[in-house]
Amino acid sequence: MPTTADHVAPDAVARAFARCRASGRPAVLPFVTAGYPSLASTGLLLPRLAAACGSIIEVGIPFSDPIADGPVIAESMHEALLAGCTPAGVFQTVRAVRDQVDAALIAMVSVSIVDRMGVERFTRDAAAAGFNGLIVPDIDIEDAPALRAACDAAGITCTLLVSPTSSDARIARITVLCSGFVYALARVGITGERSESPDIAPLIARIRATTSLPIAAGFGISTAAHVRAVTAHADGAIVGSAIVRSMREAINAKRSPEDAAVALVESLTRS
Repeated sequence: MPTTADHVAPDAVARAFARCRASGRPAVLPFVTAGYPSLASTGLLLPRLAAACGSIIEVGIPFSDPIADGPVIAESMHEALLAGCTPAGVFQTVRAVRDQVDAALIAMVSVSIVDRMGVERFTRDAAAAGFNGLIVPDIDIEDAPALRAACDAAGITCTLLVSPTSSDARIARITVLCSGFVYALARVGITGERSESPDIAPLIARIRATTSLPIAAGFGISTAAHVRAVTAHADGAIVGSAIVRSMREAINAKRSPEDAAVALVESLTRS
């Protein structure tokens, strides 16, 4: 069993991917909105999700104008903000349960929040809370070197997004600024569930030509078939809207949202 030091070590992300490869299971990276339906719920959910996925959990820090998020995640962020969720509250919640979470934790956060706090302070506070890395989906590539430097100084990873529409030259510019893993957009557009499996093989091949880092693909991945299709080429599949939707449906049915999220992730990791 990993020690507390293992949980917060900078190489926890690499170990998480390696652990999934060794076990023969697909690396499913669940995304949850911090503070939805409450920070108390998030604190209960993270240890259970870690046991279900055994890899990496993305924790979305709510933002009033989420970029590229579909209606399910955007609504969850709106509700979390109305309930008073703040970055400081997210950090406090993660810190309180970190020793119970046997998975790498990645904060997905808008650059507006990072800039408001200051990049050095934000990365330092995220690391102190127990996060192993950041994903900043809306950062301009010109500003990314400063983010990468701050992440390096704080001992956490820096992940940026690569789109199918990116040129080979732009992909190379992005991946050289990444550490931990690269986030490949499986589709163009906003997040949300889709019925068909994405064809990510061409994009993954283009990314692999520029980096040896693991690659996780997200956007529109919601079923076991999607996970199989994605992990045939990428190192991990990121699932967000489907998890948040399962939690909303459970809340509406007066059932446990934590149970619903865990059951979905368990079904995907068995794929």
